[in-house]
Amino acid sequence: MDGVDLTVLRRARDWLREGHDVVLYSVVETWGSAPRPVGSLLALRGDGRVEGSVSGGCIEDDLLARLPLRVDEQARCALITYGVTKEESARFGLPCGGTLRLVQEPLRDAGWIDELLQRCEAHERVARHLHLRSGAVTLAPIGREQALHFDGEHLVAPFGPAWRLLLIGAGQLSRYVADLAHTLGFEVLICDPREAYAHDWPLERVRFLPGMPDDAVLAAEPDAHTAIVALTHDPRLDDMALLTALGSEAFYVGALGSRTNNEKRKQRLISLGLDAADVGRLHGPIGLPIGSRTPAEIALSLMAEIVALKNGARVALPGRQAGLDAARPGAARLKSA
Repeated sequence: MDGVDLTVLRRARDWLREGHDVVLYSVVETWGSAPRPVGSLLALRGDGRVEGSVSGGCIEDDLLARLPLRVDEQARCALITYGVTKEESARFGLPCGGTLRLVQEPLRDAGWIDELLQRCEAHERVARHLHLRSGAVTLAPIGREQALHFDGEHLVAPFGPAWRLLLIGAGQLSRYVADLAHTLGFEVLICDPREAYAHDWPLERVRFLPGMPDDAVLAAEPDAHTAIVALTHDPRLDDMALLTALGSEAFYVGALGSRTNNEKRKQRLISLGLDAADVGRLHGPIGLPIGSRTPAEIALSLMAEIVALKNGARVALPGRQAGLDAARPGAARLKSA
């Protein structure tokens, strides 16, 4: 669940507190091509205000045409399906005969939204269980591998960071990377033993790990949902992290530096006893080649590469053992997802 959908819940909570009628729409199933993935949210206020999206716009227009929506004692959850026929697909802008199904959920209580947001801000991963017949909502902790589940009567929707990014270094570039990663739904971890850099960070968005970089990597217990990037440009710190990270299950390990510096770094790591196959997993220069120069551009290219690997849209480097399955269709391409 990315930051966009959490914003939808914040807005819905605020509208409820202001006394408005609010209906929440969740994408629970798609067939063929669909504009938005399962789990996407849209909040619709009784007077026509919208937050979020479930399509490219046509379905939102149809939901608005259903106004006024009244949330009273008789209002119940319902299923809405779009694109059953070719005519519907064309009307609602669903490509290639795509079909999607929404749960329409009248909101009455903001209590569960408050709790869910608090737990996400505490870097927890939590599932929202919705019973369609009663409208009852409960929350429960889950692992990173939990995906959205819908059986026609119960909706189990995961929230919180399913993916993690560990940054070695808290300099200017790390701030840009952290902002982008947080927006994309990553839990952001940072290690930097240099006290001069670890200040004025928004702690609701990042979590600092104490100790030296190799200790931080071990403490993070990297799995196939973890990316690790060394950004200090100081071999004494970056190499410590890389020696541990390259032997882990992290799906991405990278280090800031030019192509020449990256080759020197690889030779150092081999001389320090790291296996050549593990060293071959190192991404450097980091990021997709977009001609980036500024910290913001470098952060964009880095996160684009990480997201491309996460989504199976980019082939991993030889020797990587984190289990990428690029041939499998769907959102996440990791065997553990």
